[in-house]
Amino acid sequence: MGVIPTEEALFKARQKGLDLVEVTDKANPPVCRIINFKKFQYKEQKKEQAGKKKGKAQDIKEVRFTPFIGRADFESRVKKIRSFLEDGDKVKLTVKFVGRQITRKDFGDKIMNEAFQSVEDVAKIESEPTLQGKMLAMVIKPRK
Repeated sequence: MGVIPTEEALFKARQKGLDLVEVTDKANPPVCRIINFKKFQYKEQKKEQAGKKKGKAQDIKEVRFTPFIGRADFESRVKKIRSFLEDGDKVKLTVKFVGRQITRKDFGDKIMNEAFQSVEDVAKIESEPTLQGKMLAMVIKPRK
């Protein structure tokens, strides 16, 4: 419609049974539109919900092992890892070495590989196992 006075714009909006909505106040003069405001709010809300559906935030869950973990403890942790992956979360597997256990890194590697192989059907490696101080860590993510 071009540049028109505010009173005239309000009059035209009321004639049509719509609302005069300011789109941006930073422009000079401010930009306004004649629209149904409730319908506009509804569409914006739908856009926001669609964006949330597409971009599900992934959490990183951490599961810790020790190099000499018992069989039952190991299997319960693997079940937990599987449930995290099925929920769509990334999982950080860590093997914590205590005291002189650090001299037996091969046991930590063995535990890490065994844990990954037991969930390999639903997971893939995001970062390879790395030693960070006294912790051996790797991150796995769910398969699409």
